[in-house]
Amino acid sequence: MADILKAELHCHNTFSNYQNGSSRMPFDCGVRMEDQLQAVLERGLDVLFVTNHNTLDGYRQIREYQDNHSRFKSIKIYPAEEITIDNKGHVLAYGIYKTIKSGMSLEETLDEVRSQNGISCAAHPFAVSNGIRDRARLCDMIESFNSNNVDHFSNIVASRFAKSNGLPTIAGSDSHVLATLGKCTNAIESENNLDSIIHCMSKGKVKIIDRQYASKTELFQHAHYIISSSQQMILSEAREQHPKFAGIMRWALNSYLENPNGLLWRSISSFALYLAGRVSKKINMNGYDSSILLERSWKKLITLGMVP
Repeated sequence: MADILKAELHCHNTFSNYQNGSSRMPFDCGVRMEDQLQAVLERGLDVLFVTNHNTLDGYRQIREYQDNHSRFKSIKIYPAEEITIDNKGHVLAYGIYKTIKSGMSLEETLDEVRSQNGISCAAHPFAVSNGIRDRARLCDMIESFNSNNVDHFSNIVASRFAKSNGLPTIAGSDSHVLATLGKCTNAIESENNLDSIIHCMSKGKVKIIDRQYASKTELFQHAHYIISSSQQMILSEAREQHPKFAGIMRWALNSYLENPNGLLWRSISSFALYLAGRVSKKINMNGYDSSILLERSWKKLITLGMVP
């Protein structure tokens, strides 16, 4: 008989580090697996899919840790991956048994997911930086709500798109800090084993039961982890690529790390979020050409956010 399982379908831990393809800022998440399991237990989740970037590393390790700590035995942990495709968009793959390499086309990536009898989901498809937008219709499911899409417009369009294309939907915490684990949860009508869960997800037997936005404080906490962990790499690249500005970069980093919650850096961070919201509104709601997102030009995106 099927149960109603409360599931976290999009989260990361320390095994996501050094998997994003960046030599300047390779750090992604500071959440330790033991703290992640404790949070899952405290928040009453039945199922955990850890979706680290471009690797299945973390799945075997967290299962081994669980086996040696009986208080976590009630939690079911299943394999998943968040894959970066050739245009830097992201696809979630559930139930796979072998890491799917990054950098392939969307079609190649989805073929690989299917070859492993997994199920695919378009992650934050209309996000400003890493969505696959209309091509989300090629996936089995769509993440219609992502906690980190604090511009709101990305989620609005994703929800409308899923409905108009008849795609099953999930909500993703996209948790990179411990406080956001379980911000979004999904009820899966299934027996608590991988084959049954994947089958039920493919049939759309998933219902979003919790969807909350990450707070600014939680987003800033994640940014602080990335920058503080990557400090030496950022400075090294500045010395090599932009030697005239290396001193300014060193001052800025030291100032930020000494007082990340100071008025200056809070104001800069809030303004960056404001600009991202303006860009999202123009592209997702007002019909601006979304191809600008594929260029990955911060100068053009900032300009788009600034102009009336």
